[in-house]
Amino acid sequence: MVTRADDMIDRRRLRRKLTFWRVLAILIAAIGIAAASNWLLGDEVGIGSNHIAKVSITGMITEDEDLLQRLERIRKSPAVKGVILSIDSPGGTTVGGESIFDAVRQVAAEKPVVAEVGTLAASAGYMIATASDHIVARKTSIVGSIGVLVQYPDVSGLMDKLGIKLEEIKSSPLKAEPSPFKPTSDAARAMIRSMILDSYDWFIGLVESRRPLTREEVVTLADGSIFTGRQALEKKLIDEVGGEKEAIAWLGTKGVDEKLRVIEWKPRSRGVSSYFDSSAGSIIGKALGLPDYSDDIIRKLGAERLFLDGLVSLWHP
Repeated sequence: MVTRADDMIDRRRLRRKLTFWRVLAILIAAIGIAAASNWLLGDEVGIGSNHIAKVSITGMITEDEDLLQRLERIRKSPAVKGVILSIDSPGGTTVGGESIFDAVRQVAAEKPVVAEVGTLAASAGYMIATASDHIVARKTSIVGSIGVLVQYPDVSGLMDKLGIKLEEIKSSPLKAEPSPFKPTSDAARAMIRSMILDSYDWFIGLVESRRPLTREEVVTLADGSIFTGRQALEKKLIDEVGGEKEAIAWLGTKGVDEKLRVIEWKPRSRGVSSYFDSSAGSIIGKALGLPDYSDDIIRKLGAERLFLDGLVSLWHP
């Protein structure tokens, strides 16, 4: 009898253990499925109901394929009733600004879009803001810096001191000009200036088409100047002083229910360009003898701007 009782106790203990491990396995499976869904669907998890989509555009602007795809999904989503562009950027490449501007305009053709400026919306950052139907900025936000530039170093003096000479054979005088290894020729300077002025004229045209300003008024403002939010309001570069509350209120005037949740559509993953930017920062940090986390330090010092190729629409503080 004692043996039989012991057997029953052992079986109960075994059943409890099996129950525990079964429950644990089910929980682990559920967590795994949720994690996989989040990885596969990214920002689309939990946004099946009607809402206001928020998209953050921060830091240096480049061609961001993930952002462009996100804006396209927002455009197609029937659950998105309005869009808030949260902008905090000093600008970036003109091509990056152009591609995002065009994507925002496609969204705005179907849904109301408002730009909410944080600390800064300059150069290509402001270009993107003008793609929205309404711009809101804080009183002390920095807005403007309409213009285009090309910057490159001239290390020819350093090469002379080090006794280094550059030999080159090229098909024509303007091939690979301007070069950082020799002083810029007048012809190369004229070529670059012509290209810059063409893009500058294009940028002015965008602002003229999107803001209640004449071309002459835009040209006056487009001398590279930056303005506070209050000044920008006076000069019609923005429409209203405020933040997200005011942005939502404006969406309400366009038929969007102001009680809808604001849900931020986040990137699915880091893009290739971000990886290379990070790698570049790490390389610089190691060269300077800085620790592994030096990438963030390098970014804060502004060295990432060295890796922007092509025409740049960027405010340099």
